[in-house]
Amino acid sequence: MKKYSPQQLALRNGQDKEEIWIAYKGIIYDVTNSKLWKNGTHYEHWSGQDLTEELKDAPHTEMVFERLNIIGELIQ
Repeated sequence: MKKYSPQQLALRNGQDKEEIWIAYKGIIYDVTNSKLWKNGTHYEHWSGQDLTEELKDAPHTEMVFERLNIIGELIQ
């Protein structure tokens, strides 16, 4: 699996590059084609970052990630 730094993830925020990515539990997911992530935002959440800690406040479970394409691994 390809590895990406937090800085590389941050560039996939829907503004700097065409791709829109998010990370959860060390895995990076592509949400570029999701209508829920249009322009790199999803409600009060921003793409291009690790959303692991924010999921506890979400109205859904981590099962939503099963529908997304995995891009790679987030390295710290």
